[in-house]
Amino acid sequence: MGKSKLEYLWLDGYTPTANLRSKTKVEEDFSGKLEDCPVWSFDGSSTKQAEGGSSDCLLKPVAIYPDPARRDGYLVMTEVLNADGTPHESNARATIDDEDDDFWFGFEQEYFIMDKATQLPLGFPVGGYPGPQGMYYCSVGGKNTHGRAFVEEHADLCIDAGLNFEGINQEVASGQWEFQLFAKGAKKAGDEIWVARYLLQRLTEEYGYYIEYHPKPIKGDWNGSGMHANFSNTTLRTAGSKEVYDTICEAFRPVTAEHIAVYGEFNDQRLTGQHETASIHDFSYGISDRGASIRIPIITVEKGYKGWLEDRRPASNADPYKVAGRIVKTVKGAEEKI
Repeated sequence: MGKSKLEYLWLDGYTPTANLRSKTKVEEDFSGKLEDCPVWSFDGSSTKQAEGGSSDCLLKPVAIYPDPARRDGYLVMTEVLNADGTPHESNARATIDDEDDDFWFGFEQEYFIMDKATQLPLGFPVGGYPGPQGMYYCSVGGKNTHGRAFVEEHADLCIDAGLNFEGINQEVASGQWEFQLFAKGAKKAGDEIWVARYLLQRLTEEYGYYIEYHPKPIKGDWNGSGMHANFSNTTLRTAGSKEVYDTICEAFRPVTAEHIAVYGEFNDQRLTGQHETASIHDFSYGISDRGASIRIPIITVEKGYKGWLEDRRPASNADPYKVAGRIVKTVKGAEEKI
C-alpha cells in the first residue's frame, strides 16, 4: 500500500483564542481508519500547553478525513491530553456532554479574506474604502465580488474531504464570506468546523492571503463576523409547543454571561445592537428576528414549533467546541423544567 501522510491537527493553549497547529506523521500500509491512527505527542512548551521541563503532550485522534490536496494524505483531528492520558485543560471537546449525538449543529462561519501585501480585506483600496455596504452581499461581478476563485477552491476541498459542507455566500462587507457546515453530534460539528478552518487557512498560502477571524476587523459602518450556531435536539425537533420553545429560550437569559465568556474574544465590538446583532449587554429572542440574541426560525414556527434555534451571538473566532458545549448544557438544564 505504500506510505501515507497523516496531518495531525490540534488546538494550542493560547487564550482566550486558540490557534490551529498541525504536523505530519508518515505511516506505512495505513488502513485509512480512525482506529488505526496512533496516539502521538508534541512539544507543549512551544504551544503554551506545558513547561519546558516536562513538555510532552499527547494527541488523541478523534476524527479522520481524506486530505484532498495531498497524495495519500489524511487529516486527523485530535484532542490534546496530558502525559498521563487525562484531558488537557485546553481540551474543550472532552467537556461536551453529548455522548449520544442527540444535538445537531449547523454553524455559519463568517470571515474576512485579507491581502497579505496590503493587510486589508479584498476590495479595500490602500488609504481608503470601497463603496458602502449594500452591494456586496451575495453579489456577482468583478465590481463587488472579491475572492470567488479562492472560496470556490476551499468549498471543493471541504467537499472532497467528506465534510458535510452545506454552502457558501459572500457576506455584507467587501471581502467577507461565509461557509456553512452541519453535523449530527456536537463534537462532530466542532471537528468539521476546525478541519474546514484548517483547509481554509492552508489554502491562503497559495494565494498570498490570510484569514481574519476577528469579529470586527473593520471599524465603523461595516458588518462584523460571527459564527451563528443553529442547534436542535430531540426535544426541539419534536416539541410541537411554543411553551417548550419559550422555556428553552428563557433558560439562556440567566446564563448570558457564561455564554458570552466562550463566544469569542472582542465580541463586544461586534455585538452592539447594530449590523444585525443584539447588544452584548442584553438578551432577547424572537421569531425571524436577526437583531435578537436567539432567533426562532420562521420554518420552525410554520412546522408547529418542531425544528431548531439559532444563537446569533458567537463570534467568528469562537471555538465551536466551547460554543456547542455551553449550548448543550443550557438546553439540558431547561429540559429539567419541561
